[in-house]
Amino acid sequence: MTMKIALITGVGRKEGLGYTTAKLLGSEGFKVIVTARSLEKAAPLAESLRSEGIDAESEALDITQEASVTALVATIEQKHGKLDVLVNNAAILPVKPVVGLTTNLEDVKAQFDTNFIGTWRVSQAFFALLKASGDARIVNVSSSAGSFWEPNFGLVNNPGFEMSQFGDVPIGSYSLSKLAINGLTLKLSQDYKDNHILVNSVCPGLVATYPGSPGRPVEDGARSIVWAALIPNHGPTGQFFRDGKQIPW
Repeated sequence: MTMKIALITGVGRKEGLGYTTAKLLGSEGFKVIVTARSLEKAAPLAESLRSEGIDAESEALDITQEASVTALVATIEQKHGKLDVLVNNAAILPVKPVVGLTTNLEDVKAQFDTNFIGTWRVSQAFFALLKASGDARIVNVSSSAGSFWEPNFGLVNNPGFEMSQFGDVPIGSYSLSKLAINGLTLKLSQDYKDNHILVNSVCPGLVATYPGSPGRPVEDGARSIVWAALIPNHGPTGQFFRDGKQIPW
């Protein structure tokens, strides 16, 4: 049986969701490819995974740059000829405060370029390799802040701030980028369904990815992502989940 290949974007820190997701997928028998904008960041993390018995590779990937994405597609095609799981984890949070009612739209543009356009770019570029799997999964890491009706962080109910290692951070543009991700998930699920590619988005929950930050253990959020990566054939597609349960958006 050919080993299944999983690629995770945005794996830049050992404490982050991407690293733990790679570790859990590796423990399920996947060869994992961890990527970050800088290979100098990704390579030591792959080495750490290998030290724990995980079959891991590292590659550079800047999802905001077409040339970077195209180059990695060519590399994966040459090495493996397919891709079974794509975890779109790369994203940026705002760290600049909103002054009055003014939001710096250049910051918003940069955020959408990564969180939304970058995710779409990668999903589109890897389509042929996902199709070659014959049984592929795309998992878009989203947020309940990108829903309308989730009771805690949904756009209707959320006061507009989220506690983080930076203090109270306005998340309006982040929420809107994740709302777009949930819409993209639905679109891709429809586009790719005939090619046996299931596409779902996952809210990992508020997780403690920095020392002293609030939230549940990173492993809990990563398990939610891995659950979607392991959805069986003919399972749900185009939906939004947390901990294996569909949540409203």
